[in-house]
Amino acid sequence: MKVFIIGAAGKVGSRLVPLLAQAGHAPLAMHRKPEQAEALAEAGGVPVAGDIVALDEEALATRMAGADAVVFTAGAGGAGIALTNAIDGEGLVKAIAAAKRAGVARFVLVSAFPEAGRNAPPREGFENYMRVKKETDWKLTRSGLDWVILRPGTLTLGEGTGTVRLGLALPYGSVSRQDVAATLLGILERPGLSQVILELTEGDTSINAALDAMVS
Repeated sequence: MKVFIIGAAGKVGSRLVPLLAQAGHAPLAMHRKPEQAEALAEAGGVPVAGDIVALDEEALATRMAGADAVVFTAGAGGAGIALTNAIDGEGLVKAIAAAKRAGVARFVLVSAFPEAGRNAPPREGFENYMRVKKETDWKLTRSGLDWVILRPGTLTLGEGTGTVRLGLALPYGSVSRQDVAATLLGILERPGLSQVILELTEGDTSINAALDAMVS
């Protein structure tokens, strides 16, 4: 399977690339900075130069051509409202249109857990981020694509445990980026998972068992 990853050099994407390669898939790893290409290639990816903000729909579709699935895990990472709107918002809308143009039906989006940050005082930038995430989730569900939306809890840098809690609605929690990447791999390998929004936190169930339960 050829998987086109938008945000391949990010903290989740860079973990997904080697997992896909080790599983025998071909990660087409889009990256913005030239110096990121070597690390992505060493991890087993096929580096594809491109900036989700700068590319237009046609150019992005050209890069996606031949892929079996798209994973969108790009994000502004708190770099400000304008960049959040450009990447998490307009970038996602552009990626949906490009996938349709390129004939790539399978689209997996890493979104945000609804309760994220609710224990902190309201901040304009974060409130905008959550608004954009919900709006783009909705747009993907209306796209006609074969979509899956994954909403992980607070992301941590700890090593993955290989065990999670996965469901349609969960109590709030955290989860390692490594386990998010492993869950994305499992979603991609299960075509029966389609048009569903999944929430993800750390837990006691193996990733494969948790995903299999959602398919059945």
